[in-house]
Amino acid sequence: MKKPSDKIRRVGLIGNSTKVSCADAITRAARLIRAARREVLCDVDTAAMAGLRATICPDTAQLARKADLLLVFGGDGTMLRVAREIAGSQTPMLGVNIGALGFLTAVPSDHLARALQRVWNGEFTFEARSLVEARARTGGRTVQQSALNDIVISRGIASRLIELEVGVDGEPLTNYRCDGLIVSSPTGSTAYSLAAGGAVVHPTADVLQLTPICPHTLSNRSLILPFSAVLTVRVARPTPVILSADGNVVTELSAGDEIVVRRSRRTVRLMHLKGSSFYETLRVKLHWRGANL
Repeated sequence: MKKPSDKIRRVGLIGNSTKVSCADAITRAARLIRAARREVLCDVDTAAMAGLRATICPDTAQLARKADLLLVFGGDGTMLRVAREIAGSQTPMLGVNIGALGFLTAVPSDHLARALQRVWNGEFTFEARSLVEARARTGGRTVQQSALNDIVISRGIASRLIELEVGVDGEPLTNYRCDGLIVSSPTGSTAYSLAAGGAVVHPTADVLQLTPICPHTLSNRSLILPFSAVLTVRVARPTPVILSADGNVVTELSAGDEIVVRRSRRTVRLMHLKGSSFYETLRVKLHWRGANL
């Protein structure tokens, strides 16, 4: 009977081309993969950045279709980009941290050899993560975007409060006067939502989190909703408003525009090395030591 690791014969490499230090880690990874008698694949940008001779795919989506595992080199931003580009694929991702915090990138770059050996030994599990999606009607056109972390509706360059009418499953919730509103997936609870005062949510919890940014009413707190909830957000005042997904601007919104945010049908698969856990990540990445400051 074949081990799960025996099915990993083709490994795709994706790097953040803006991080010079990625090239060395990618080159080392390619060498280790070939030494294990596996095939190396990469996208065009990664091949150019690292000077790799490998099977080249024109884009990330095609790379995911051909590879059995994707190694993603960079920080959380790179993981979020790749997650959006391959959403719905069954090809798992394993993040190699070249950045600073790296909440989604599980492997430090200096532990790469050890981590790959554990992959070849079959010491891993897979975890599905759901995305959230937003659909907006603005200026006579419909825009739609998915996000692994969060959908954010926020003020533009004007330093003024915006007003948002929010409903849940067809029922009015409240009018927020605030700098913005974050709708985060469980994965995104430790990102912008946490900085805005939201709760830490386990990434496999079946919930959405609604977190206002600097609300004018102090009783407006972060709200946990079922993942099945459908949120409607209407821009209630003629103030410049921006819709973004995972920190990337999707479109500008005007008064009267409505956004619908819900759980996406698409997921991504993350690989976890055995022995790692979400609670370990909280202790290490967020420095939850329990000691006095």
